[in-house]
Amino acid sequence: MREESQVPELGGGTYLGFDYGALNIGVAVGQRVTATATGLETIRATSEQALWGAVARLVKTWQPSAFVVGMPYHPTGEVNPIVQPILKFCEQLEKRYRRRVYIMDETLSTKESQEIFYRERSKRSVQFADIKDELAAQLILQTWLKHTAQRETPDA
Repeated sequence: MREESQVPELGGGTYLGFDYGALNIGVAVGQRVTATATGLETIRATSEQALWGAVARLVKTWQPSAFVVGMPYHPTGEVNPIVQPILKFCEQLEKRYRRRVYIMDETLSTKESQEIFYRERSKRSVQFADIKDELAAQLILQTWLKHTAQRETPDA
C-alpha cells in the first residue's frame, strides 16, 4: 500500500475507489486522463462472502489498474477505530487482485459529499443516506486522481 504522498507509477487506466465502512462500502470508478470519478454503488457488507463477491464483480467489470481506499486521519493524531479494518481490507485487495492499493485521506469526504448532494439537487428524489458512501468514494478517488495528475505528466 502506498500513502497519498508517494508518487504512483504512471498509468492512464481505470481505478476503483472505496470508502470503507464496517457495513457499507462506497465504490467509485475513475480514470487518470480526465482525473474524474463517478460513484458506482454502495456494497452492503452483510458477510465476507457478500463483500468479496461484490468486489469481484466490480473488478471483472471495470478491470482497474489499481485501487484507492480512503483513510480517516485526525488532525490531533487520534487513531480512528476503523483504521485497522481498513488496513486489513487494503491488504486483502492487494493479495486477491495483485494490484496496488493507494491510501487517500478521507477526513472530509462525507461532509463534502453531503454538501455536493444538496447543492446539485433541486428535488430530493434520492435520500442522501442511500448514496452517501458512493459519493464519498467518488470524492476520495477524484481527489487522488487530481492530486497525482498534478505531480505527473502521462506518457504520450
